[in-house]
Amino acid sequence: MTSIEELADRMLKDAVTKQATDIHIIPRKLDTLVQFRVAHRLVTRYSFPIEECERLISHFKFSASMDIGEKRRPQNGSYSIVVDHQQIGLRLSTLPGNKKESLVIRLLPEHHTIPSYQVSLFPYMTNKLLALLKHAHGLIILTGPTGSGKTTTLYTLLEKSTNLFDRNVIALEDPIEKESDAVLQVQVNEKAGISYATGLKAILRHDPDIIMVGEIRDSETAKTAVRAALTGHLVLSTMHTRDAKGAIYRLLEFGVDWIEIEQTLVAVTAQRLVELSCTLCTTECSNVCFGCERSKKACVFEILAGQPLSYVIQEARGEKRAYDYTTLRKVISKGIALGFIKETEYERWVLDNEIK
Repeated sequence: MTSIEELADRMLKDAVTKQATDIHIIPRKLDTLVQFRVAHRLVTRYSFPIEECERLISHFKFSASMDIGEKRRPQNGSYSIVVDHQQIGLRLSTLPGNKKESLVIRLLPEHHTIPSYQVSLFPYMTNKLLALLKHAHGLIILTGPTGSGKTTTLYTLLEKSTNLFDRNVIALEDPIEKESDAVLQVQVNEKAGISYATGLKAILRHDPDIIMVGEIRDSETAKTAVRAALTGHLVLSTMHTRDAKGAIYRLLEFGVDWIEIEQTLVAVTAQRLVELSCTLCTTECSNVCFGCERSKKACVFEILAGQPLSYVIQEARGEKRAYDYTTLRKVISKGIALGFIKETEYERWVLDNEIK
């Protein structure tokens, strides 16, 4: 009988080979379902006896230094493995269900960066993103749903800033998602006394040019990012919102006031990872072609900066202003019209009530 360690290793290697972004381990009444997320699809890969589910999840929790005995509350953890000489970061999240505990593992190639010219499907958007890094101070927020490539974009920009502009970049993260030699990364550790507030104070004494504050997910991280930008540093962070202007309302929801938003916010971007039209397949890719699905995807962006950003802030305050900027709807429509993007991506990413 295969040991749990061998089963877990085989599963991870299989996920890396299939270029999966997530592994879902889901307990059911009679068995355990294991699914891989490849591109945006969930593909069923394994089905185990129900008694192996708890042992498998316990193995992963132990490897990530999580509390094996605690099954009544959600937990997060991370660790890394090496598959085919490639360092892969694993970010684990458990969630108690009505039957048993479930687990999702996010796979993050730690040293996977892309050339700057491949950041966006359209080169002019890449140039705009790189131009934002020339700011000496302010807050830049990258938004988008899970799996849209925010982390890859962020680290690509940070490494370019280090190489092109000779800047000292320090990141404050919880947890550290991808290891980078170009960035000094600080792990938030409440037990060791390193919170977002204390970590920021220490970073400011370390002569940074750019500060990266993980993901803005609550009031503490939002105020930490704004506070760092107010000290005269350039701050980059990520956030989950539907579009670029939604980040302004999220900052307000987190307790950041209007004056701080106006003084610090330099730009907000929203991105989507879209499927490109295949030059070989007429409709959906065949199983043979599906193996290289990841190579047929690209990011598209909307960038809210300058005068349009000022007008959106004024609109959020109740002042009616006419403004125009290149929204995701326009970018995706342009890509479809040029034959680059699949038509199905419009229905998947664009809502009917978005700005035209």
